[in-house]
Amino acid sequence: MRVIGPPKKNRHSDRGKRNAGIRRFAERVRVRKHATADLPQSENSALYRQFTPAYELLFPLLVRKRIWSAIRQLNLRPGTRTLEVGVGTGTSLQAYPHDVHVTGIDLSEEMLAVAKRKIAEEGWNHIQVQQGNAEKLEFEDSSFDCVTSFHTVSVVSNPEAMMREIARVVRPGGKVLVINHFRSPRPWLANMIDRADPVTRHLGWRTDLECEAVVRSLPLEVDKRYKTSPLSLFTVVRATRLPDHEV
Repeated sequence: MRVIGPPKKNRHSDRGKRNAGIRRFAERVRVRKHATADLPQSENSALYRQFTPAYELLFPLLVRKRIWSAIRQLNLRPGTRTLEVGVGTGTSLQAYPHDVHVTGIDLSEEMLAVAKRKIAEEGWNHIQVQQGNAEKLEFEDSSFDCVTSFHTVSVVSNPEAMMREIARVVRPGGKVLVINHFRSPRPWLANMIDRADPVTRHLGWRTDLECEAVVRSLPLEVDKRYKTSPLSLFTVVRATRLPDHEV
């Protein structure tokens, strides 16, 4: 007797459906970005409104451990005034000591709503978040003892402007912590990743940003630059704001 089992899945058909789904996704992003092409990237958060749920589900799994470790290594003292640029849904917030004062800014109202909910649920009275543009920070010079930013500088339309603002609002002697993907100094790896840049730009970020390009000519001294593993795509950069007389 021949037993008839369930029909075999057509792998080629499944692959075709996945590829078609990816193409439709990319086209929706392309249309959305074309419709808002006149706006600077950092002033256009519509792209992120659609992807906030997926961001909150997946992004922390990729970056949270690295971010939390880097924040804790800052050894922030009680009362430290800290600004996080691009706070998003608040992936990093749990890592800050409860005796420091944290202000987080982000352009996306949807992501900030998630962050505010976390703050309320956890009772983090030392943290506040608000809407703001990373390239035009609404704070006085030297307002903060420490400024952090995670996976944001390659998203904004003008990374140099964002870093200038960070250097402006951190006090002389203050600390800056940035984690991001930067273009590899190894040509073969840089060229390979550069091939993805046209695709990632449609999704809202760039792969060809060089670390030296965003800190060049700024009153910042890079204290440490490292990857948490040899295969990591992300670089941790710690810097100190130089005294005004050394600028």
